[in-house]
Amino acid sequence: MNFFDNVIIISGLIGTSCFFSMSEIALAASRKIRLRQMSDEGDARAEKVLHLQAHPGNFFTVVQIGLNAVAIMGGIVGESAFTPYFHILLVPWLNDPWLTQLSFVLSFTLVTSLFILVADLMPKRIAMAIPERVAVTLVGPMMGCIVVLRPLVWLFNSAATGIFHLFRIQTTRNDEITSDDIYAVMDAGAEAGVLDKGEQQIMENAFEMQTVSVTSAMTARESLVYFLLQDSEADIKRKIAEEPHTKFLVCDGQLDMIRGFVDAKELLIRVINGEKITLKDNSLVHNCLIIPDTLSLSESMEYFKNSRADFAVVMNEYALVVGIATTNDLQRAVMGAWSLHESEEQIIARDSNSWLVDGVTPITDVMRAFGIEEFPHSQNYETIAGFMMYMLRKIPKRTDFVNYAGFKFEVVDIDAYKVDQLLVTRIDNPDKLSSDTGCK
Repeated sequence: MNFFDNVIIISGLIGTSCFFSMSEIALAASRKIRLRQMSDEGDARAEKVLHLQAHPGNFFTVVQIGLNAVAIMGGIVGESAFTPYFHILLVPWLNDPWLTQLSFVLSFTLVTSLFILVADLMPKRIAMAIPERVAVTLVGPMMGCIVVLRPLVWLFNSAATGIFHLFRIQTTRNDEITSDDIYAVMDAGAEAGVLDKGEQQIMENAFEMQTVSVTSAMTARESLVYFLLQDSEADIKRKIAEEPHTKFLVCDGQLDMIRGFVDAKELLIRVINGEKITLKDNSLVHNCLIIPDTLSLSESMEYFKNSRADFAVVMNEYALVVGIATTNDLQRAVMGAWSLHESEEQIIARDSNSWLVDGVTPITDVMRAFGIEEFPHSQNYETIAGFMMYMLRKIPKRTDFVNYAGFKFEVVDIDAYKVDQLLVTRIDNPDKLSSDTGCK
């Protein structure tokens, strides 16, 4: 064969290898969501790629047959393809045996370099950059190769499948999308600038609504302001003046004896009209939605929607009131810092390494704020104060502390027996003090 014939053969082998390399990477890197979108838009080729992704055995068998056949033929042709021409170029400077050996090495190096650069690296990088576009372009020829090489495909594929079954190796691709996958996509979107940090946080909060308890968003029992049926008009006005809210619970003698709620606007109208205020007037007291404390935020939102209510009492299994929840509370849980007034923030940074944290801050908010993946046995508590009680195994006192996950959680304020505020400080050596507890 002359020089031109060798160039044609080598070029054909490189092109064939390039085709198989691009097909392999493109199919593996193509995003199923993007292909499904293209298929819905009418691109039949995308549906074929999805089919190959769902049943990749025949495809990868053809790819391996093609790549190995090209590699063998390239080795045979490349060994002597350009050796005579390098021999002619080097004759004036070298003599045998160095002349023959160097000519062969240069020919082999040239052919190998062409295969590595043009048939392997370049096509794979292109396929990685635009996998869906490459996949739909090459899926037709690849399906043709699968049909032409069907006998060989069946032989090798059957042998491989038998070996997989023998060692109980899974051969089907798992395309299930988990919450972790969605979080990873949102993180990538935030890094790329498609999402800003606030939008990312809102989306993450929305996904957590099914796992976060309603108790993490409610107003706790000890913070409730409520009326008693026995309250006088002066008592009612004083409570409204001291703690202005839009709605107030009405109880009979004690908090756990719920009779309903009153709307502050209706009370205001009566005051303006000079009418007497009495909670024994059934027209003022409305029935109250009551939900169990075992509901998630998502389930609570469904309750509000079905009941057309925006206010509910949260009760536990003993029919004791543990708090109240409103649609604003649920919205605040999703919106996070965007819906919090500055005075209502539960985590306040003192400097880059220390924070003041309200004791009733939900443990999920603490995890997000400090990048802590999990707290030990978190099913046993819902707030950071509960975490302190669980770790200390007692009712906390001022200066009690817990070192965990690279942070020191120290009690700095106690209201009766309630943990009112903590100081959270970053620890320089978290590995050494990963789970210490103690008292000063």
